[in-house]
Amino acid sequence: MAIATINPATGETLATFTALTQEEIAAKLALAETTYQKYRDTSFEQRSQWLNNAAAILEREQHQFAQIMTLEMGKPYQSAIAEVQKCALVCRFYAEKAPEFLADKIIDSDATKSYIAYQPLGVILAVMPWNFPFWQVFRFAAPALMAGNVGILKHASNVPQCALAIEKIIQEAGFPPGAFQTLLISASQVAAIVEDDRVKAATLTGSEPAGASLAATAGKNLKKTVLELGGSDPFIVLESANIEEAVSTAVKARMLNNGQSCIAAKRFIVIDSIGDRFEELLTTKFKALKIGDPMAEDTDIGPLATATICEELDQQVQKAVQQGAKVLLGGKSLTENPGNYYLPTILTEINPQSPTAQEEFFGPVAMLFRVPDLETAIALANNIPFGLGASAWTNDPTKQQRLITEIAAGAVFINGMVKSDPRLPFGGIKRSGYGRELGELGIKEFVNIKTVWIK
Repeated sequence: MAIATINPATGETLATFTALTQEEIAAKLALAETTYQKYRDTSFEQRSQWLNNAAAILEREQHQFAQIMTLEMGKPYQSAIAEVQKCALVCRFYAEKAPEFLADKIIDSDATKSYIAYQPLGVILAVMPWNFPFWQVFRFAAPALMAGNVGILKHASNVPQCALAIEKIIQEAGFPPGAFQTLLISASQVAAIVEDDRVKAATLTGSEPAGASLAATAGKNLKKTVLELGGSDPFIVLESANIEEAVSTAVKARMLNNGQSCIAAKRFIVIDSIGDRFEELLTTKFKALKIGDPMAEDTDIGPLATATICEELDQQVQKAVQQGAKVLLGGKSLTENPGNYYLPTILTEINPQSPTAQEEFFGPVAMLFRVPDLETAIALANNIPFGLGASAWTNDPTKQQRLITEIAAGAVFINGMVKSDPRLPFGGIKRSGYGRELGELGIKEFVNIKTVWIK
């Protein structure tokens, strides 16, 4: 597999890289293990200082990092700026909170003193995706480094410059050279790294097949994993909702990152009585979105990350039509321009039992369903193999509680867009993965939760 920067707006190859050899990988793993033996004994104060330094670098050079992201995977430049700023935020959050989260916890028992200690595991492998090429890495790296672990990164092959930039940021912040290393390798080289005794655990954000493959290898070697995989999040709108606010949020929730987000709202489930109004407003706002150069400040929708992703999305849409869905808007690539552009699309009249209704559309495609009541809305929301997030809109407290209780997902947002927040745990259930990132629970995924008993 080629490791290259290919501008998705033009198709131009901007840079190419050679995958590491087995000898080079072995050297990096040896450095990681050697570094860990000393790094694990550094103080929280020292780690916090280094992590705050990383935040300062991110903020100071945010325009440079945003440009790299946009050139490599096509997200609008303003979105890339916001992503860099969010990375600085998660660094500052864990720099402040990690000592509190990982402090010894005294437990009353039959001992003179007993407590829980949270200690690092060692070298952690992170297999990360291209869609949020900085954020996905920093939300792993910040808590892992603060916990005393060291990280090795296998990033997506289409964002190598992002991967190298992140390694440089962490080193320039003051962390030891082996504390966080980027491995420019192919997917076929991952299994051997997971199997290496020096690697103690792994985390992956990406597709179901990639997650299943990593988990199988880790399972054979009895190693901990955290997986954040696909999603087809419902966006439920009931009668009492503020429909104008719901529609405005729906557009952002579907089109953020050119529609390429696991937690994007993908299935819009609307009560019949407000269905016409919701459809009218949604269509109007989709039509108003500006598609174009992702570097331009007024661009709403840039290109999809690769030509293959664009082709596969179109194939999904055409298959949906064959299964009876109606294209209300869009439904095709923007072929008059170079690059991987796909028109904002709305699909309606989808059979809830069709294969289409079970799939994740990773691009600017919205599926619109109408339902008669709350019970049907919840049943449809849960009738998928995924369980990442859900957004529901109602001002009825009783219905809010039913949605919170009955929707099968790792997160439910009432009258708001599903998003990740450093303060809150993030992750899914069912085929959306397991384990949690962020918050206090996220930093405790990759530590030894050690019971200490003293008489």
